[in-house]
Amino acid sequence: MVENRMIRSVNRIITLLVFGVLFLAACSGRVQPTLVSVLPTSSSTPAEPPSATIPQPTALSPVPDIPTDIATALPPTSTPGPQPLRFAVIGDYGSGDRMEGDVAALVRSWQPDLVITTGDNNYPDGTAETIDENIGQFYHQFISPYLGSYGEGAQENRFFPSLGNHDWHAAAAQPYLDYFNLPGNERYYDFTWGSVHFFALDSNKEEPDGAELSSTQANWLQSRLSNSGSPWKIVYMHHPPYSSGRHGSIKRMQWPFAEWGADVVISGHDHTYERISRDGILYIVNGLGGASRYSFPDNIDGSVVRYNEDHGAMLVEVSEQMLHVQFVNRDGIVIDDFELKK
Repeated sequence: MVENRMIRSVNRIITLLVFGVLFLAACSGRVQPTLVSVLPTSSSTPAEPPSATIPQPTALSPVPDIPTDIATALPPTSTPGPQPLRFAVIGDYGSGDRMEGDVAALVRSWQPDLVITTGDNNYPDGTAETIDENIGQFYHQFISPYLGSYGEGAQENRFFPSLGNHDWHAAAAQPYLDYFNLPGNERYYDFTWGSVHFFALDSNKEEPDGAELSSTQANWLQSRLSNSGSPWKIVYMHHPPYSSGRHGSIKRMQWPFAEWGADVVISGHDHTYERISRDGILYIVNGLGGASRYSFPDNIDGSVVRYNEDHGAMLVEVSEQMLHVQFVNRDGIVIDDFELKK
């Protein structure tokens, strides 16, 4: 009995010592309590673990610079739009002399997509004997198929003339029709390039389908203009509906171009340059391509710019929203510069 009491006393002392040590350790922070997760026993499906919270950085690290050699290889962030159409306009040019050569050199320096003409392509009489010398010598790289003797032609035709009165000096203008491969009946025709619908007319009295308002040709133009969906519509021919030059305005060609939908009407015949505003559109006379220059005996209503001091050509750049025109002389001096906007 005494032993048992002694044993129990010792156990009490040991128990008190153990609890005292644990109490002191807990107070000093040297022992941390362990949390035990107890799963419920009433369900056979394990409980979902608590969702973890991922700590977020308080600040983003700076993005390193892309090395130049890698950056240049990256694709562009945007796709560039289509390039504007670039074309030249020459008129009354087919003299075969130095003046024509200088204008042609100017035109070639622009590297235009195409060239259109306002007639008198082959002086003096539109013959087969002179046509290659007067045209192909200077513009063969725009013509396809080119069968002349001055070098390589174009892979596709980029030369679109209109008939002048000197081209009609030859019977039925046959040398002209044989030399070029043009759309339609080749005397008057239309084509589209980029955002422009071009309409080449034959303004000569010899035209079999007529060259007056009541003609088959005029009916064709009205229909084609009204059905065109192109942003810009340009009509060009030889005889000027309006002009302050020596030949003056040709009344039989004063068709209602604006009413039919044309934006610009370009002609030649008078060897001058003139910009005229009539009926809400522009009429341009461009006949300084190489032949002798004419005076201005008149100053018609609507005439804005008149020039006849030297030869030259027009450079036209066109996008869907803008048409930019310059007339430039042989020395590269810009004589006229204007824009039309949609």
